[in-house]
Amino acid sequence: MLKGKTAVITGGVRGIGKKIAETFCKNGANVILCDISSQEAADKTVQELQQFGTRVLFINGDVTDPETAKNVADVVKKDFDKTVDILVNNAGITKDKLMMRMSPEDFTKVIDVNLNGTFYMTKELSALMVKKKSGVIISMASVSGLNGNPAQVNYSASKAGIVGMTLSVAKELGRRGIRANAIAPGFIDTDMTAALTDEQKEAAAGNITLGRMGTPQDIANTALFLASDMSSYITGQVICVDGGIIM
Repeated sequence: MLKGKTAVITGGVRGIGKKIAETFCKNGANVILCDISSQEAADKTVQELQQFGTRVLFINGDVTDPETAKNVADVVKKDFDKTVDILVNNAGITKDKLMMRMSPEDFTKVIDVNLNGTFYMTKELSALMVKKKSGVIISMASVSGLNGNPAQVNYSASKAGIVGMTLSVAKELGRRGIRANAIAPGFIDTDMTAALTDEQKEAAAGNITLGRMGTPQDIANTALFLASDMSSYITGQVICVDGGIIM
């Protein structure tokens, strides 16, 4: 489905980002991972992904630094024939606290990684897409950005911002052949939820229409669909992958 295409995935060394990278590689894409994970973790992921026979490159970079996005764009220009077909803005963090206990630093850091980082990467890499008049941008929102969530004022604000950014980017770049969509995961079984007790997970699942937590593969399958030509007439949309939790 993605044979010969090049994808940049932020936060791609572990979790949902890694599963998206794996799914893309299985479907023929070359992948550039941009992450702040350790070199050891990055090397392990790269080695695992290379078994699928496509090019895999790791760039150590913090998305909160605009220079990181410029560096990624430079690598694309130099080593990937100036072509990037897909950008997945997946890097993100949480610093959950009740608003009354949330420090300005807690708020600003989450906005900086989740929202500003998405802006920097989108700005730099969409410029390369404009030159070839095609491309796909997928940004990771959240159901928290649509419905809000207690103790997540910072996270919900960042993800709501991604929704607004996605709509604006879709309108700005649509006539240049570039599609922009967002995925809004619900309760997904990742490292972030691994710390929960079985009782807490069971209680959360009770609020989900399908009665279970989602998996990183559920998100990766949606990203694959949005990245492929199967969704060639879809742009400016927020796809909730949440088992019906906010239905």
